[in-house]
Amino acid sequence: MRALTPADSLVYLETNDLAAALQPIIDSKPFKEAAKGQPDFGALKGVQVAVAVTGFETTEEKLTDETSVGRIQPRFVAIADTHAWNYQAVAFADHKLGQFVTDIYGADVTQDRIDKNEGDYFTWTSGDGRKSYAQVIGSVIYFGNDQTAIDKCLAVRRGEADSIAKTGKLPPRVPESLASGYVSTDGVSQIGNIVGIKFAADAGSASGVQTAIAGIVPQILRGCVEEISWSSVKTVGGIEDRIDINLEDTTAAVLNESLRTAAVSDRELLDFVPLNRASVTEYSLRGPQVAWRSLVLTAQSKFDGSIGGAFPVIAAALGQPYGIQDPELFLSGVGTTLVTVAMDKDGDKSALVAAAVIGENMRGSLLKELKPDKQLSDQYGLEVLSSADDEIATAFSGKWIVTGNIEAVKACLNAKSQRPRKPAEDQAPVPTLGGVQTVLTIGDDFEIAHDIASVLSESRDPGSGPLAKYSTRTRFVPSGIERRTVSDFGLIGSIISQLAEE
Repeated sequence: MRALTPADSLVYLETNDLAAALQPIIDSKPFKEAAKGQPDFGALKGVQVAVAVTGFETTEEKLTDETSVGRIQPRFVAIADTHAWNYQAVAFADHKLGQFVTDIYGADVTQDRIDKNEGDYFTWTSGDGRKSYAQVIGSVIYFGNDQTAIDKCLAVRRGEADSIAKTGKLPPRVPESLASGYVSTDGVSQIGNIVGIKFAADAGSASGVQTAIAGIVPQILRGCVEEISWSSVKTVGGIEDRIDINLEDTTAAVLNESLRTAAVSDRELLDFVPLNRASVTEYSLRGPQVAWRSLVLTAQSKFDGSIGGAFPVIAAALGQPYGIQDPELFLSGVGTTLVTVAMDKDGDKSALVAAAVIGENMRGSLLKELKPDKQLSDQYGLEVLSSADDEIATAFSGKWIVTGNIEAVKACLNAKSQRPRKPAEDQAPVPTLGGVQTVLTIGDDFEIAHDIASVLSESRDPGSGPLAKYSTRTRFVPSGIERRTVSDFGLIGSIISQLAEE
């Protein structure tokens, strides 16, 4: 499949057996609870598939006179070798792909079919003008939302352009993998623009900060990240997605040294984690302040002039959702373990929990507008500060500090007060799992199972569960960053869920 894909593809995904890649998803307990029936992937057995993203298109949709939402759509082509007779491949495109496009676009879809490029060419057009295309030649189907992407593939087929296999960039395929993928240096650059927009949107309403972040984040990624590889493997615990991010040599060396994992993790922090949280992340760092300073200086080194000088101020804005004005000062006053709790899927209601080591540093780092809140202090029997708009709160509970969105802080304090007291020996710090991850995230998702079921089968009542779990371990290595995520549906399932109706 690599020999059929254009060399300049930004993102490349492949599987040698589409049915085998999808089977663990429908075998999972959450899918069985969410779907009315099990889909039959018999027709997909042995079908090889490659997906190439050749570009991204950004559009703006106006919601009201004052607000609008940006939409980013990848231009892609999916190449499927069915290993079937041509008439069977044509029938698959005619019926299966046609139905798929209709399900995505809605009922008002027209289909045109012509002879082109020594094969059959399909065009589907929705009522609002959106289009999808498919070219069938022999047993191979090229399907996508961009004619140019398909034309590039056909040029590779004719020997008029190089394939991605000739670049020598793709990592060797893992024999036991369900699927694998690769993001090129140019792909990292373009995805950086998308990440910048996302970070800017999460930064608050200050347009100046949003504009700065939207411009700075892509430059950081372009300057630090060289390429990304991914593979998906079925394990006893679920589907494991292995993502390796190769960093520029100097950046990798600095981060590998400064973001070292702490020898032990303070597990008592987890007493503040509510059972109904969406996700919880534990950071285990030998030197939190050193790690922050290293990240800031590394990012700052990617810029020249005024932007580089202003970067520490812009970076400090990342602490404001947690009520922190000076992140470096805050991290100089806490222990080696930090825990963040997200009460919602989007992370809008989040809190940070840490142990105070140098109290004056920690207190001096907080937003100046936080003032004593008598009502909350009386309610919890603790010292509590809050902002005038009741958006941010900071609570001091013995040696602990809990700070962030006020609703999330309350949830954490309630969780701590409701936990039974444990024997003293159980409260001592214990080693992290294997002592290998710097960042550990555990999360729940009550929506993804229904979303996947609605695409692959038919979903039951979406109002009740079922629960899908995931965990992600991240560590810094000499070549860059390793991320290992184990979940019920994997990255492939996440991609499928994006096709569900909103």
